[in-house]
Amino acid sequence: MSDSNTHKNLAALTLGALGVVYGDIGTSPLYALKEIFHAGHVPPTPDNILGVLSLIFWTMTVIVSLKYVLLILRADNNGEGGLIAMLALATTAVKDKPRLREVLLLAGLFGTAVFYGDGVITPAISVLSAVEGLQVVAPPLKSYVLPVTLLVLTGLFVVQRFGTGGIGRFFGPVTLMWFTVLIALGLPHVLSAPGVLKALNPLYALEFFLHFKATAFVALGAVILVVTGGEALYADMGHFGKRPIRLAWYGLVMPALVVNYFGQGALLLQQPTAVDNPFYKMAPDWAGVPLVILATAATVIASQALISAAFSVTKQAIQLGFLPRMQVLHTSASDVGQIYVPFINWGLYVLIVLAVVLFETSTSLASAYGIAVALDMTITTIMTFFVVRYGWRYPLWLAIGATVFFFVIDVAFFASNMLKLFHGGWFPLMIGAAMFALMLTWRDGREILSEKLRTSSTGLKEFLDSVFLGEPVRVPGTAVFLTAEEDIAPNALLHNLKHNQVLHAQNLFVTVRHHQVPVVAPERRLVIESLGRDCWKLVLHFGFKEETDVPQALCQLGQHGVELDEMRTSYFLSRELVLPKFGNAGMAMWREKLFANLHHNASGAADFLCLPPNRVVEVGAQVEI
Repeated sequence: MSDSNTHKNLAALTLGALGVVYGDIGTSPLYALKEIFHAGHVPPTPDNILGVLSLIFWTMTVIVSLKYVLLILRADNNGEGGLIAMLALATTAVKDKPRLREVLLLAGLFGTAVFYGDGVITPAISVLSAVEGLQVVAPPLKSYVLPVTLLVLTGLFVVQRFGTGGIGRFFGPVTLMWFTVLIALGLPHVLSAPGVLKALNPLYALEFFLHFKATAFVALGAVILVVTGGEALYADMGHFGKRPIRLAWYGLVMPALVVNYFGQGALLLQQPTAVDNPFYKMAPDWAGVPLVILATAATVIASQALISAAFSVTKQAIQLGFLPRMQVLHTSASDVGQIYVPFINWGLYVLIVLAVVLFETSTSLASAYGIAVALDMTITTIMTFFVVRYGWRYPLWLAIGATVFFFVIDVAFFASNMLKLFHGGWFPLMIGAAMFALMLTWRDGREILSEKLRTSSTGLKEFLDSVFLGEPVRVPGTAVFLTAEEDIAPNALLHNLKHNQVLHAQNLFVTVRHHQVPVVAPERRLVIESLGRDCWKLVLHFGFKEETDVPQALCQLGQHGVELDEMRTSYFLSRELVLPKFGNAGMAMWREKLFANLHHNASGAADFLCLPPNRVVEVGAQVEI
């Protein structure tokens, strides 16, 4: 590839990263500084303003620039990032320590569950804070803020089923315009009060803490708002790569954020009464309405990026066996990453509407914001330690030095946000706890179900040997029996022989395995073992980012001397009806009932495995757990 093409590709990826990766953190200036001073604990005096600005600058520098951009982006799982990718790296690194692995797995699952709580608060506070500009531009319009917010959010979720391919190309340019406007708003105020630049000195942040102590600690709960969306840097690495994400951050995003925050600070130095909404009050009167429109567009883009991430995380969790199968629709013929999960879409919508109606203002929502973010940041840091120490095999002192500093900061932010627990912080934690219980119940239930099936089933080889003691009637074509356990005779095979009393000319016993890597190499996709008499046992391997397309994977059989006529192939599935039974040594009764309902309502395996619907035969069986 020529240098010019390389530069064009890098520019395109960097522009795309602006729209997807930095939408959340880029809209934080709408509400972050306002919330730090809003409670009244910190009066907007010149020294306090400089101290808070210094705290904001160094929080962004330490958490985003150093922790995420320099350190965490190095921890990629075959090019993929995010908490699930980090969880896979950490648990693989300690696979020889089963107890530690289980603890890390539970921590990673809880962090993933809490992400859904963050996914509810972020669109709610972002869009609401943008629309609140209406009451700054025209105070009589205050009563319209809530209805307009709900209308915008409703439109956002309605269009999800059409995919983002068409409008996605506008995300980068609109976000580029947004960051340009952030600089244009802040720079004149910084130039009019250049003394505000003294806040770049970390001593002002230190003096702020020494002077206020407990109050400064409480203020950390609002300061973390300036780095919400930092996790997106890591989560979206697989889409854009490290270099475009780093280039966008250092080249535009951080400078724009710093200029805007310092511009708001300069305004407050000259006009302390603007503390109720310094972002909108930086703008000249004529720019009020256009700014509200642009801010709303920017927050919609930020919300869209998070909704798409929720779809992606859900699909990965399904692949790894942490969530039941759900309907996953592809909205693009060329980009497999563009998906739509109806249940998650409308579940998020209901919870977001509930959050907006319940909290009513961005200030109230800010009390609920931060706990989920701080918790995920802390879990990511913990996982990073084990990756650095046991995955990369660096010395203990270096692993500690690379992570403990960030861990202390993360814990400080988390502890401060816990003070908001009874003022709204319970809301995202409640969502996270509910998702965690669901994910853990599904994982444990599947393990119990698999064990029940193993103990009550017949070995595959032994069963085939007994069948071929006689001369079963063979019919033309191929039967593909999908089974969760590769060495047991599937129920579908037993029922087919019992009711139809025939065996196909070719029989494939296929087990699908998902692994904690994003993508499995094509040459490792299929493992085949001959069982004799034109019967084969196959294991298909997929990564958590891949589509589980069984027919496509079976196309490789020709390389192993097995010819497959697609039009003469039938797929046989076993579907178990789970019956909770009191007194079984499994889970608590409420969890067994929950698992039974989840199992019953899970979407069909045929769709999940991409099987042709007109060639699928499904056989049911009852299993007590």
